[in-house]
Amino acid sequence: MAQFSRSDPTTVLIVEHEAIVRRELGDQLTDLGFTVLVAGNADEGIALLETHPEIELLLTDIKMPGSMDGIRLAHHVRDRWPPVKIIVVSGMIETQLADLPHGSAFLPKPYDPCGLAEVIGHLTDRKRPPLASARSGSQA
Repeated sequence: MAQFSRSDPTTVLIVEHEAIVRRELGDQLTDLGFTVLVAGNADEGIALLETHPEIELLLTDIKMPGSMDGIRLAHHVRDRWPPVKIIVVSGMIETQLADLPHGSAFLPKPYDPCGLAEVIGHLTDRKRPPLASARSGSQA
């Protein structure tokens, strides 16, 4: 997989309740040159955001157990940490861009790791090598 070229890797927080998906996605993004933190639910994700100010991007699934789903988490993050970029993903729920915080992106599952990396690069304005085009991702 192509590496992002930067001296300071983007730190991505993945909030995904399924351990296998969380681990796989974390490995893929690490291979692409990102620094990755992972959480199994919104409460764990918020705790990481409180202790890791270097987090630049939240990638959250919509459907998960706990105190809030991914859309509520995305709005909470936008209100409390406005600079953090947000990508919401789902394989089961179609969402309207109006449901997401301003400036967020939505990607349906399954997605191509290089397409996801392209969306991350676009949201974070990082220089990146040419990648395969993102799979039908929309941006608000």
